[in-house]
Amino acid sequence: MSTLRVTAELLTVHEHPDADALELAQVGLYRAVVAKGAYRTGDAAVYIPEQAVLPAPLIEELGLTGRLAGSAANRVKAVRLRGELSQGLVCRPRALAGVDLVAAARDRTDFAELLGITKWVPPVPTSMSGDVESAPDLLPWGDVENIQRYPDLFAPGEPVVLTEKVHGTACLMTYHAEGDRVQVSSKGFGAKGLALREDPRNVYWRAVRGHGAPEAAARLARRFGATRVGVFGEVYGAGVQDLSHGADARADRLGYAVFDVSVEVAGQVRRLDAAELHEVLDGELPLVPVLFSGPYDIATVMELASGRETVSGRGLHLREGVVIRPATERHSPVVGGRAIAKAVSPAYLTRKGGTEYE
Repeated sequence: MSTLRVTAELLTVHEHPDADALELAQVGLYRAVVAKGAYRTGDAAVYIPEQAVLPAPLIEELGLTGRLAGSAANRVKAVRLRGELSQGLVCRPRALAGVDLVAAARDRTDFAELLGITKWVPPVPTSMSGDVESAPDLLPWGDVENIQRYPDLFAPGEPVVLTEKVHGTACLMTYHAEGDRVQVSSKGFGAKGLALREDPRNVYWRAVRGHGAPEAAARLARRFGATRVGVFGEVYGAGVQDLSHGADARADRLGYAVFDVSVEVAGQVRRLDAAELHEVLDGELPLVPVLFSGPYDIATVMELASGRETVSGRGLHLREGVVIRPATERHSPVVGGRAIAKAVSPAYLTRKGGTEYE
């Protein structure tokens, strides 16, 4: 998931092709359906992204009672309105009536706390939870922002690699060369500095043990002279999420695909470049499919974000999306961290009965 920020944005307003009373307010590459005449191009308004959970008074103020997602009808979710995909909410809450939204847009002010907006955290199934322990030396994984929110994250023509975004649950494994020690965590627990104690019933431990990830990490530690190796993979299959990619966690056919590796050498942690990752792990561990390698072009990204999944090799269901990373790892001043982003399929966002466990 990406981080939650509720910011003021300068809008570009487009006609709605199939509704006289509606228009489309564009933020980055996102578009949200709004009432016609409410905004003009160049206006500033607050953008509330998907996965935001709104407090009841704000829901009532915006006229959205009973119209949002979730059991409490309080979560922002992508929807289609008169045929157009609407992602997020564009509004001007009364609580910000005295705020210069143009200046706030320039300063990237985050209004989430002031408005009482929080990030939705999906429930954790029993198979993905368990006893935890403090793990301050676990190599971390960060959030991946959506390219539609940050369209300038990559420069046109910059060499990039697009991999398929597998619909599963992120598994964080850290191998410690000293003591031949292994720590395993989920994205949610890992963000809290916690690791899962080994349990053969836990899907993360089943995945790393079943695919020999600790042994592969030990070989990488010897190759690079690393004290720690982080192997980050997606655990997937029926019983994990609603899209299975042909695997089944309930029948000992649990899927696992590595999307990232970090190594600590002489006290410095670095991520392996995309080509390097495939060079050192090809044949060692299953990897997420590479869909494209070449110059960055947003049209290519959005085209490849949709379609059928390729993980199973059989196109069993729709694709979740793609992950974009530079061919050579770098820092991005746009997001203030690692240059990496995702693009998500509109069909995935609006599917019925989807699950989003971390």
